[in-house]
Amino acid sequence: MRFIIVGSGRVGLRTARVLTEEGHEVVIVDDDPDRVERARDKGFTVTEGDGVKEDALVDAGLDTADAIAGLTGDLNVNFAACMVGKHHGCRTVMRIDEDYREDIYHKYADDVDEVIYPERLGAAGAKTALLGGDFDVIADLTENLQLTTMTIPSESPLVGTRVHAVELPTDARIYAHGRDRERMTIPLPGTKIEGGDRVALIAARDALPDVRERLQATA
Repeated sequence: MRFIIVGSGRVGLRTARVLTEEGHEVVIVDDDPDRVERARDKGFTVTEGDGVKEDALVDAGLDTADAIAGLTGDLNVNFAACMVGKHHGCRTVMRIDEDYREDIYHKYADDVDEVIYPERLGAAGAKTALLGGDFDVIADLTENLQLTTMTIPSESPLVGTRVHAVELPTDARIYAHGRDRERMTIPLPGTKIEGGDRVALIAARDALPDVRERLQATA
């Protein structure tokens, strides 16, 4: 899949790295020359330009992207980038750094596909540590296992197969399913795969190539 990430800060680069490791194509858009150079030095494909301007996003390949994420520290930039992406038919993900407030969430949630709060994950880890839990367990888990989503092509031989009947390597499991751009949920036993469906799965990192071949191969 192809993704555009607006913003090459901490969140943007880490997201781009994870997607790249999974085999996806990622283009970062940023208008800061120093950040652009740093991202390129790390091996990322970067388009230097303003992420709120349509021409910069088109130059980055917006018309062929599956999704766009506004991951800068500026809520307004993130929202504007998502609105351009939505106009071009992309799935949209927007970062919000402000403290969670219901009015802020609803102001944007109806217009984008997902709103994320990076700080809330960090807060959850701090709370777990303060209560005596070991948050490193999650970090250790993700060193060996990868959470990811994949889209089933319309030409896939899996179309018509029940989700629970899909054969995967022993160290891979489908845990959620969704129609096209609908929100994913735990699939019912009789749910059958249709072209364009998305599945969320957990798999060992070294099993991902086999999983991707199984789920995204076409007839």
